[in-house]
Amino acid sequence: MNKLAVLRQLNNLMYSGIIVFLLMIVGCGPSSEELEAVNYTPLISDDWQVSTPEEQELDPMLVAKLYHDAAELETIYSLLVVKDGSLIAEDYFNEGSLEQKALLQSIAKSITSALVGIAQDQNCLSGVDEKMLDFFPEYADQIGDPRKQKITVRDMLQMRAGFPPEESDSALWEAVWSGDYVHLVVDFPLTSDPGSEFQYSNLTAHWLGVIVARACGTDLKSFGQQYLFDPLGAEIGDWKKDLDGYNWAAGEIHLTARDAAKFGMFYLNEGQFAEQQIVPVDWVRDSLQTYSEHAYDNIGRFQDIGYGYQWWSATVGDHPVNFAWGHGGQLIVLVEELNMVVVVTADPFYDTYGSASWKHEKANFELVGDFIDSLP
Repeated sequence: MNKLAVLRQLNNLMYSGIIVFLLMIVGCGPSSEELEAVNYTPLISDDWQVSTPEEQELDPMLVAKLYHDAAELETIYSLLVVKDGSLIAEDYFNEGSLEQKALLQSIAKSITSALVGIAQDQNCLSGVDEKMLDFFPEYADQIGDPRKQKITVRDMLQMRAGFPPEESDSALWEAVWSGDYVHLVVDFPLTSDPGSEFQYSNLTAHWLGVIVARACGTDLKSFGQQYLFDPLGAEIGDWKKDLDGYNWAAGEIHLTARDAAKFGMFYLNEGQFAEQQIVPVDWVRDSLQTYSEHAYDNIGRFQDIGYGYQWWSATVGDHPVNFAWGHGGQLIVLVEELNMVVVVTADPFYDTYGSASWKHEKANFELVGDFIDSLP
């Protein structure tokens, strides 16, 4: 290591060490003895290169503080930190385990976005300006709102197709749980002009998955396993289907925490994993842009939350981040400038909403946000 690198590492350690020290003296954090007793050493296996925080120029005390705080949460299952391509920290809590294929809920949206990019790369789709209704020809003569003729795949990726958030209306929310979705491209109303306004719509994300399945002549899970997860050395668990046999592209996907981290790593590496380009670089860059600013309220240290192609964006302290987010506090957070991925899996609070689940979901955001904000 050259002198400049040594000085940089010492400066980083001094900065982060001061933060931990100040927390201890004001009574806001664990003692140094408590932190030294925290074990977050990754399990050694052949699916991940393993390293340590010190080797990746991170203060181990900051990482220990992260895992100390995680152990106090009631619903977290796993917490992984990847730095510079190596798994540097890993632990499992409550019902979590290395083998657990956790229900990641809306993280499926970010996965579906990747599959749209792969479908385009495989020439199933000609591009994101294709019209939504071209893939639903059986309803061509049933569309009453002419604006629906203008909806593009791009609008759908950006959640700007014009369909409303289902939680805004009890009838729409019941439709989400019905399992009968394809015909709703006709029945669901538009509440804004296509391309004009961000509205978080589960059915819009699901119809994207239907488009990929129809365009590529397969089911979404098989397509995703062959072209995305096999190259990652990962495996999709259960992925629920609707009544028409389409995988629920807006959620209901199961992955291990390590496989979720691989998905994050390949996005951090601009679509490449193990020297294989899985999706084009331009697709990743387009996906992680912010097309809708202030798409969601601030959550703890996650500020200025925006939306790309089925990926969220935010600022955490001085660090810009992108993240996949599932109900209950499932998170895959990309910190590009630190070459870092943080993964959280947790109780998905299936069919439970409101304050009963949100306090736990928010706690997961605060856990990760405090850690990222503490990093120099």
